[in-house]
Amino acid sequence: MHRYRSHTCGELRATDVGTDVRLSGWLHNRRDLGGILFVDLRDHYGFTQLVVHPGSPVYEQLSSQSKESVLRVDGRVVARSAENVNPELPTGEVEVEVTSVEVLGAADPLPFPVFPEDNANEEMRLTNRFLDLRRQRMHRNIMLRTQVISFLRREMTALGFNEMATPILSATSPEGARDFLVPSRVHPGKFYALPQAPQQFKQLLMISGFDRYFQIAPCFRDEDSRADRSPGEFYQLDVEMSFVEQEDVFGVIEKVMTDLFTELGGGRRVTSPFPRIPFRESMLKYGNDKPDLRTSLELVDVSAVFADSDFKAFAGKHVRALAVHDTADQPRKFFDSLGEYAVSLGAKGLAWVRVGDGNALTGPIAKFLTEADTAALLSAVGAKPGTAIFFGAGEFDEVSKIMGPVRVEAARRAGQFEEDVFRFCWIVDFPMFERNEDTGAIEFSHNPFSMPQGGLEALETKDPLDILAWQYDIVCNGIELSSGAIRNHEPDVMYKAFEIAGYSRETVEAEFGGMLRAFHFGAPPHGGIAPGVDRMVMLLADEPNIRETIAFPLNQNAQDLLMGAPSSVEDTRLRELHIQLRKQQPK
Repeated sequence: MHRYRSHTCGELRATDVGTDVRLSGWLHNRRDLGGILFVDLRDHYGFTQLVVHPGSPVYEQLSSQSKESVLRVDGRVVARSAENVNPELPTGEVEVEVTSVEVLGAADPLPFPVFPEDNANEEMRLTNRFLDLRRQRMHRNIMLRTQVISFLRREMTALGFNEMATPILSATSPEGARDFLVPSRVHPGKFYALPQAPQQFKQLLMISGFDRYFQIAPCFRDEDSRADRSPGEFYQLDVEMSFVEQEDVFGVIEKVMTDLFTELGGGRRVTSPFPRIPFRESMLKYGNDKPDLRTSLELVDVSAVFADSDFKAFAGKHVRALAVHDTADQPRKFFDSLGEYAVSLGAKGLAWVRVGDGNALTGPIAKFLTEADTAALLSAVGAKPGTAIFFGAGEFDEVSKIMGPVRVEAARRAGQFEEDVFRFCWIVDFPMFERNEDTGAIEFSHNPFSMPQGGLEALETKDPLDILAWQYDIVCNGIELSSGAIRNHEPDVMYKAFEIAGYSRETVEAEFGGMLRAFHFGAPPHGGIAPGVDRMVMLLADEPNIRETIAFPLNQNAQDLLMGAPSSVEDTRLRELHIQLRKQQPK
C-alpha cells in the first residue's frame, strides 16, 4: 500500500464497502456522540467520515489531536446506517472504521478556526493565508480561478489564437497609472518598469505577422486598492488580432465570455448579444460608464423642465430624474432610506415626488411645481399613477456620481432588479481626449495607442474634445472587465495624437521609438482587448471583494502580510544597485 494513501478523501463510495484503505488529510472536525467518536478528514478532493468506537487503541489519540493536524489513517470502509447517510457528500454513504493513526503534521492552536468559518478580520486572514485557503469558500474560489484560466486557454486556442509570452522587465509606458520600477545593477541610475500591460509588445507581435495572440498576462500597477481592484498585481486575458475592425473583436470576446459564464456561472443566465452603448449616453442614462443592466431603470435629463421654473433649488442646474414605476405600495421609509443612502454618497439630500390618481403629485417638493412643470415632468419620464420620481441637481459629474448608484439601489429596494443573470454590454465611442480639471491641459482620456475615429483628418480639423476614438469597454453587472481599442498603426496619426496631448515629436520618438520604427515597416490594422481574470472570477464566485479570488493578495495598503513585503534591503544590496535612500524628515 502507498506510504500515504490508497484513496483520496473524496473518492470512497458504497462499492468500496469492505475494502481496507489508507487516507491522509487534515482533521477538519470532531464529534463525540455517546462515546462513539466521529472525525471528518479533509483533503483537496473532499471529506471522509472516520468512526472510532470506545476501546479502540486509536480512540485517545484521535480524541485529543488538535484540529488541522495532518493525519494518515488506516481502516476499513463500512456502510453508514440509513438514518446516518449524508446526501450532501459524495462519500456520504460510507465511513471508515479506523485501526491505526499516524500524525504527519501536528497543528498548534489556531489563530482562527478553519471550521466553522467565522468572520475573522482580514489582517488575521492574510497573515495566515495558508489557513484561510483551507476554508471551503476560499478553496472553491481558487479552484474556480483555475477552471476559468483553463477554460480561457482552451477556448482561445480553439478560436485560432496563439499563446505567447511578453517581457516582464521593460521600459516605462504612459498607461495611466504609476509604474513599479526595478533598478538596474549593470546600468547605474537606470530602471526597468514592470509592465502595466503588454500593450506595445502585443501590437509589435501583430506587426511581426502573428495575426492572433493571447496570453494570461500578469500586469503591475502601483495603484490604490478598491473592492474590484487589487493593488500591485493582476492578471488579464490579453488579446490582439490583425486585420480587424471593432465588431470583429466584439464577436470573439462575446463568444468567449458567453461560453465561459454559461459553463462556470452556476446556472445563471447570460444575456446575448451584448448591447452597444455610447459613452455619453451611458453617462446620461446610468450615471457612469459601467452600467448595471440588471435593472431597466434609466436616468432622464429634465433640466429643460426646470430651466425657467420658480423652483429655485433646480433652476439653472443640471437636473436628472429617476422614475421608479409601480411603487404605490411603498411606505414612506422607502423614500427616506433612499435619501439617507444618497447622503452617504455625498449628496445633501434626495428630492422626490410621488404620482397619485389623476397625476396629482405628493411629496416634499410637489408644492413647488406648477401644473406646467408637472405636465412636462411626467411626459419626460413617462410617469403614471404609482410612479416615484427622484431627482439629482447640480453639475453633470456631481449628479452622475450620486444618481448612478441611487438608480441601482432604488431598483433593488423596489424589487425591480434581477439577481441570477449576467448582463454584459459594450461601452463604445469614448472621447479620444479630455481636459485636465487642474491644469486645463488636453490629455488622453483612455488608451493613447487608439485609432481616432476619422483618422488623421479628425485630429487636424476637429476640436480635440469632439474627437471620438475606436475605444471600448466590456462591462458585466456594473463591473468593468476590460478596456480595448482598435489601435493606431500609422506614424503620422501617432505623432499628431501625442502632439495634441502635449508630447513633442522628440519625446514620442524617445519613449516609443520601437513602436514608431515598426509602423514605418508595414503595420497591419489591428485591435484587441484584455478582460481581467480576477474580475471574471469575482463575478462568477459572486464575491464583492476581489481579494477573495486571489490566492495570495496584497492588502489594502499594498502589503503582503504573510511574506512581509515590501521589506527593507541591506545597504550592501542598495550599493550594488547604485541607490542611496533619502532619510525622511521628522514631522
